[in-house]
Amino acid sequence: MAVKAFLEEMQGTIEKAKNAKPEDLVSVYKGIKYPSFLCMQETFEALPSFEARRDDIMLVAYPKCGFNWMINVMKKIISIDGEAFKPDEDIPRIGLIEFLKPDKLQMLDKIRSPRLLGTHFHPNNIPKSFFDIKTKMLVVFRNPKDTAVSYYHFCQNNPVLVTYESWDAFFSEFIRGDVPWGCYFDHAVEWNKRMDDENVLIVTYEDLKENLQNGIEKISKFFNYTLTEEQIQSITEACTFKTMKEESINTHGQFGQVIFRKGDVGDWKNLFTEEQSKEVDAKFEQYLAGTKLGAMLKYNLYCK
Repeated sequence: MAVKAFLEEMQGTIEKAKNAKPEDLVSVYKGIKYPSFLCMQETFEALPSFEARRDDIMLVAYPKCGFNWMINVMKKIISIDGEAFKPDEDIPRIGLIEFLKPDKLQMLDKIRSPRLLGTHFHPNNIPKSFFDIKTKMLVVFRNPKDTAVSYYHFCQNNPVLVTYESWDAFFSEFIRGDVPWGCYFDHAVEWNKRMDDENVLIVTYEDLKENLQNGIEKISKFFNYTLTEEQIQSITEACTFKTMKEESINTHGQFGQVIFRKGDVGDWKNLFTEEQSKEVDAKFEQYLAGTKLGAMLKYNLYCK
């Protein structure tokens, strides 16, 4: 089964990374850091020529903004059409494209539509074909302060990422954009420019936490899936953070407890100093204040 093979491969990667030196855990491509045990230079070189399909389903999120949560939601939505998606098929159907080895990247050509794909890439690094043919993309954002705290804990408990001597050390690199996948605010600024693109739907982690059912209805309509109220309710119940955390041992093995930690809104208050909070406030004012995405993030509600 694909899930078993995926878990075995993941565990093997983790074991190798445990014995690596910190400097060997990071690779750099176009000036941005990536986890070297998950991202291959050969993959980066192959991705620009990757051919997207018009009916691909693309999920995009900066790390720790709800990617794994929304992958589960999308799998449930797609599975309403029994012929469209089988959870036990090859893992490339549900993988981050930057994690795929070149041979698995080629395998995507053989997977029938709709392909469920995902990435943490900055939009400028997503293969150009996705934008050229207007593949529909679901983009998930989370307020920057909770994103930072979740990312910090993820690094501290993830052998394939560099760990930090303290929260303060991580925060310094996060605010500079010197963490894997780059600067949160650079991602946000670029996606804000694409807010009105017909093939882009941006949702926020906080809105999904507040009303997941409404979010699932909006997402399913965007991807042209017609769901009944009963189906939407069923998916909502199956995709609460609590349910997914409990099921993660089956979907992600022991690593599930690292991916699905708390899922809270406002956890940033447990780590941020007043000075750090003001520093992020200043970044928000500089890059997102007065923008459509900035308004969606409800910054004054969730980050003050």
